[in-house]
Amino acid sequence: MNIDIIAGARPNFMKIAPIIEAFKKLDPDHNKITWRLIHTGQHYDKSMSGNFFKQLGIPDPDINLECGSGSQAEQTGNIMIAFEKDLIANPADLVLVVGDVTSTMACSIVAKKMGVKVAHVEAGIRSFDLSMPEEINRMVTDAITDYFFTTSVTANQNLIKAGIDGNKIYFVGNTMIDTLYKHFNDFREPREWKLFGLIKKKYFVVTLHRPANVDDESKIEHLLGEIVNSVNGLPVIFPVHPRTKRVLERINFIASNLHLIDPLDYLEFNYLVLNAMAVITDSGGITEETTFMKVPCITLRETTERPETIFTGSNELIGTDGKLIRPMLDKIIASKWKKGGIPELWDGKTSERIVEILLKISSRF
Repeated sequence: MNIDIIAGARPNFMKIAPIIEAFKKLDPDHNKITWRLIHTGQHYDKSMSGNFFKQLGIPDPDINLECGSGSQAEQTGNIMIAFEKDLIANPADLVLVVGDVTSTMACSIVAKKMGVKVAHVEAGIRSFDLSMPEEINRMVTDAITDYFFTTSVTANQNLIKAGIDGNKIYFVGNTMIDTLYKHFNDFREPREWKLFGLIKKKYFVVTLHRPANVDDESKIEHLLGEIVNSVNGLPVIFPVHPRTKRVLERINFIASNLHLIDPLDYLEFNYLVLNAMAVITDSGGITEETTFMKVPCITLRETTERPETIFTGSNELIGTDGKLIRPMLDKIIASKWKKGGIPELWDGKTSERIVEILLKISSRF
């Protein structure tokens, strides 16, 4: 069985790295699977792509479609056109996609229209918020997927409710957690640690990038104001996403305890997260990482596609108007935050389970 593994954006890289490692461990004399890594180029600058490949031990892609940026429609169209050409030239039996970025949906559509089976890692997660591009990507991808690899029981239930045959659903766990397991002892102190005189559990990490939080200048100014004024003067470290940086440059928001920095690589960013008093974010993936590390997390969103980070983990969803930021930070500073646990099957062995299932599937080809 020939498999194309699709990666396009930073969140994908943490998810595919352990899958590729599991493939490499297969006995070559008894392995019926061959695979190619295809990078769509959705995230194409070094800070968002190249460094991650090196740090996570991901091999150079067999092909980079170099689709780059653009509007949602432009990016989707460019990826579909480029991937279709490659799939015609290099036929595959199965296309494996991960997560919920534009590349995930675009390559799934191309594969399915060409009669190629689709496997979706991280299938079934739902926020039920159609204002989020990622939610549309998830729904479209799962509507045409053949094999569903899920991270939680909730994701299984979402798929069953959508009419998916339970025999096609495989509850395997979370490949992002596989990556955390492998690299946990490799986290390294970024230069900002000494530059800002950071002390373990005496600072906060912020990440904001969703349009609902950052596109309106008054909104992000209000949110940042609530944060920096509610942490008792402790440092707030904010690795700034490119789209957020453009807005912050316009409003020129300044606070003595707010430190805006460039995006960090995987090992440095997670060093900051692990040692932070708490994280304030609107990222879904980061809520999974904080849950595994048992770091208090405040999510500035109205909905989440990862409810297990709240029901089991260390995350709380508080909305986007900022009114709950201070009381939540007060609880954290007073050491009254919930303890949190690790969800089922987040054990570092998810990728092994996925590859074992794919080996069984390969016998049908």
